[in-house]
Amino acid sequence: MEWIQLIIGFFIANLLGYGGGPSSIPLMYEEIVPHYHWLSDGEFSNMLALGNALPGPIATKVAAYVGFEIYGWIGVIVALLATVLPSAAALIVLLRVLQKYRQSNVVKGMTLLVQPVIAIMMVVLTWQMGKGPAASIGIWQTLIIAAIAFWAMERRKIHPALVILAAFVYGGLVLAHSM
Repeated sequence: MEWIQLIIGFFIANLLGYGGGPSSIPLMYEEIVPHYHWLSDGEFSNMLALGNALPGPIATKVAAYVGFEIYGWIGVIVALLATVLPSAAALIVLLRVLQKYRQSNVVKGMTLLVQPVIAIMMVVLTWQMGKGPAASIGIWQTLIIAAIAFWAMERRKIHPALVILAAFVYGGLVLAHSM
């Protein structure tokens, strides 16, 4: 029964995840944490941070991790197929439609007007994921780390994987120092 839930959960999240990772992550979160309770908020945050530090698409890394946690190696295969197949099928169909109607105002409007929805989904996910660190290390330290990460990526153009790695090192040093 778990493998059917893996198919449904990842299929739905990735079928509706317009634009790839940024929009599918909040949808995956809804399936993984509140709906099926496969991971806790903290586990999801850790998995997402680690997954972002690794190369490749985030959706497949999330699917592989959760699939393995739930149903072992078969779960990896099931979750990956449920993640990749909707995108592959939709890509083939939509590219044919878009090429046929690429000058249409309707097609242009569809792609432009879905972007604010994706932005709001990312803000909501950020808010939900920020609650854990704010509760455990405090709001000020969370905001300072977020500001430094923003400065490093936006102003200094440091690669996000290096910023994540620096946060892991900092977290390890803080934890080691407090023991």
